[in-house]
Amino acid sequence: MDQLVRALLLLLLVELPASFHCKDALSGDDGGWGLESSIEDEGECNIEIRDVNSITHREFIEEYAYAKPVILRGLTNSTKFRFLCSKSNLLREYGDKKVRLSTANTHSYRKVDVQFEEFVKFLLTPQSEDTLGSDTLYFFGDNNFTEWQSLFEEYKAPPFYLPLMHPAYSFGIAGPGTGVPFHWHGPGYSEVIYGRKRWFLYPPDEAPEFHPNHTTLSWVSLSYPNLESHQRPLECTIRPGEVLYFPDRWWHATLNLDNSVFISTFLG
Repeated sequence: MDQLVRALLLLLLVELPASFHCKDALSGDDGGWGLESSIEDEGECNIEIRDVNSITHREFIEEYAYAKPVILRGLTNSTKFRFLCSKSNLLREYGDKKVRLSTANTHSYRKVDVQFEEFVKFLLTPQSEDTLGSDTLYFFGDNNFTEWQSLFEEYKAPPFYLPLMHPAYSFGIAGPGTGVPFHWHGPGYSEVIYGRKRWFLYPPDEAPEFHPNHTTLSWVSLSYPNLESHQRPLECTIRPGEVLYFPDRWWHATLNLDNSVFISTFLG
C-alpha cells in the first residue's frame, strides 16, 4: 500500500482536535454520511444571496457573472441526484471502483488511487489542524466519467450559462476540516449535496497571504483571526439547496464543516 495512504490510515487512531465537537444532526437527511464530527463555527456571511425567483439570467450576467460571487437558492433541483449520492447507494454502486485522490495543497503535488470503499471507510476522516496539505488526501476533481457516468447524467447543472463557455463537472466527498487552500481558475458553480462547506474569496487583484502547503483549517485557526477588517475575505457557508457562483480568476479556499458531498460546475 502507498506509504502516504498507510500514514493517513494511522490518523484514525489520533484523538480529534478541540475544534471538533459533537452536535445534534442538522435539519434534513444526512444521506448516511453522519455529522458526529461536524465543526460548529460557520462564520459570517457577507456574500449576496439571491432566490432564483428574484433574479433573471440577464441580471445574473449583468450583476455577477464577471463582477462578484453570489449565492443562488432554488437554482437547481437535485432531489434525485441527492438520493443517488447517499452513502449506502454510492458504496453499493461504486464501492469497488478506483478513485483518484489529490493532496490538498495549492499545487496538488501527488495523486493516489484507492478503492472508493477504502476511501469512505478509512480516509474520510476529520482533518487535524496541524496536518500539512501534502499529507491530506482529497477526493475531488479527478473523476472517471466512464465509470461514474450514470451518476453525473442525473445531475442538473445550474441553468445560468456564460456565453461561449461549456460546463465540466467535478464531484467530491470530504471529511470535516478538510478543504482546498487558496487558488484560482476559471468561473464556476459549487453545490453542496450533503453537509456544509465554508467558502473564502478574494478578487483577482487582492491575493491573500497563505502558505501553499498549509491547510484551510490551519489558515482559519492561525491567520484569519489576525486579519484587519479591510483584509477580510468575502465568505459564507453554503448548504444543500444553495449554489455558489464565483467569477473568473477569483481567489478562493474551502473548508468542509461536515462529511460533505459536493459537485462543482466549471465553466470554460
